[in-house]
Amino acid sequence: MASAVLAGCTTDPYTGQRQLSNTAGGAALGAAAGAGLGLLAGGDDRRNALIGAGVGALAGGAIGGYMDNQEAKLRAQLQGTGVSVTRNGDNIILNMPSNVTFDTDQADVRANFYPTLNSVVLVLREFDQTLVDVYGHTDSDGSDSYNLDLSQRRARSVLSYLTGQGLDPRRFYAQGYGESQPIADNATEQGRAANRRVEIRIVPIQQS
Repeated sequence: MASAVLAGCTTDPYTGQRQLSNTAGGAALGAAAGAGLGLLAGGDDRRNALIGAGVGALAGGAIGGYMDNQEAKLRAQLQGTGVSVTRNGDNIILNMPSNVTFDTDQADVRANFYPTLNSVVLVLREFDQTLVDVYGHTDSDGSDSYNLDLSQRRARSVLSYLTGQGLDPRRFYAQGYGESQPIADNATEQGRAANRRVEIRIVPIQQS
């Protein structure tokens, strides 16, 4: 499997990062699914519940093509919104900076951000063979406990909005990480702004 993964690596034209070629790499990731690769917190329970409810699971090379199409539609829908779309293997990650999503120190989604979330809803509704994880993050200003609570409330707020538009809540999981997972240097304002974010991670439901 390792050789298949290495052979399937390409460079993402949007991020410049090396990653699995999505369609070719799908077979390798599909083979690894039985070992739990690609499943997030609570993924097994949600996957089993959804399959039991009649949502089909993806297998082998079909995974990459399915996620390719979903990624393309998300990029088209979210262009110019301030939300970035990146790929990590067959997972899709949406990065929503807090300055476009929330007011300072608030956990209620801004009303002017609803259209952006509605665009995400349209794609998630069409591509329903996925699990959706919503992660909240903050910068290092303030106490650890305050930041953890704020990140949790923001993650739940985004999740609540998405499921409130008719998406199956069994697909979703929310978690706040506070300041524990920075992606930039908290010593600069630019870095702190980058760290204040909500990430949505979209993962294919794979056959076991």
